Amino acid sequence: MSGVVPTAPEQPTGDMENQLKSPPAVPDAPPEYSSHFVPGPAGPALPPPSGLPMGSNVPQHPGAIPLYHPIGGTRPIQYQPGKYPMRNHSAPVMWMPGPTPMSSCPPGLEYLAQLDNIHVLQHFEPLEVMTGYETNNRYDIKNNIDQMVYIVIEDTDDYTRNAYRNLRPFVLRVTDCLGREIMTMQRPFRCTCCCFCCSCARQELEVQCPPGVTIGFVAEHWNLCRASYSIQNEKKENMMRVRGPCATYGCGSDSVFEVHSPDGASNIGSIIRKWNGFLSTMANADHFEIRFPLDLDVKMKAMIFGACFLIDFMYFERTPQRRSSR
Repeated sequence: MSGVVPTAPEQPTGDMENQLKSPPAVPDAPPEYSSHFVPGPAGPALPPPSGLPMGSNVPQHPGAIPLYHPIGGTRPIQYQPGKYPMRNHSAPVMWMPGPTPMSSCPPGLEYLAQLDNIHVLQHFEPLEVMTGYETNNRYDIKNNIDQMVYIVIEDTDDYTRNAYRNLRPFVLRVTDCLGREIMTMQRPFRCTCCCFCCSCARQELEVQCPPGVTIGFVAEHWNLCRASYSIQNEKKENMMRVRGPCATYGCGSDSVFEVHSPDGASNIGSIIRKWNGFLSTMANADHFEIRFPLDLDVKMKAMIFGACFLIDFMYFERTPQRRSSR
C-alpha cells in the first residue's frame, strides 16, 4: 500500500532500555559497586575506654565501622591532658606555708622562727644495703603536722664518700620549697690517727646562712665517756653546750643529746635520735627530733639543727659491709 512507511521490527521494551543505559565496555575496568546498605538509627554514644591514647580505633556504638586508623610513623601518639588518669603517681608533697620575711632573720630561717621542734628523717638507700656502695645522704625536714620545711642533700664526690666513709668531709645543702639554697653546712676532714685529746683530731661543723655567711660552729670536746660539743657563734664564742648519753647506741631506746647553757645550769633543748626498729640496726635511715624554745634566737635554732647532722655522721652513720669477692 502506498503512503505507508515501513517500520523496524518491534523489540521488547526491556532490551531497548538495556541498550540505551549500558555504557560501552572498557577493558580491565572494575565494575561499579552500588551498596544496598541502609543505615539505621544511631545508637547511644559510648565513652572511650580509659587508658587509651588519642587516635586509637574505638567504635562509637555497637556495630559501627571505625572511622579512623592511625598511620604509623607519621607523628608520636600524644595524650590529652587530664583525660586519662596517670598511673603510679605519688602523693603530692605538703609544704609548710611560707612565712613573711623578717628584717632581723637571715632569709630562709623564718620557718624556724615559728617552730619549737622539727623532725629530721633520713632517706633509706637500698643500694647501700645491697652493694655496700656509699651514696649521698638525703634528709626530709618536717614539722609536727608532717609538713615539709626543708630538704637537706649531701654534696660529696664518690671517692671521698667511699674512701673515708663516716669520717668523710662533707657539704650539706639545705633548700626550701622553692629550691633555694638557704643554708650550707661544711665539715672539714680531721685526722683520727692522733690522740683524741689533741685539738687537730676533734670534729667541727661550720654553718653558713645564707651560703657564704658564717653564723656559727659546732665544735667537739674531748670527753672520756660521753659525747660533748659546744655551739659557738661566728666569733667562736661558746653559746650553748651539747651533752650526749654514755652509750650513744641504745638498742630499743632513744638516744637523747641534751642542749644546755654554757655553764650547764639551764636546759635549753634536746636532740633525740628515735629508735626506728629494723631500720635503726640494719640501714642508715635515722629519725631525729629536735626541740628548742619557741622564742630562742633563730640563729641558735639553726646551730642546734646543724649539730644534729654532725652527731648523725659521728655516731649513727653505719658503714655498709663490703661484699666479699669470694
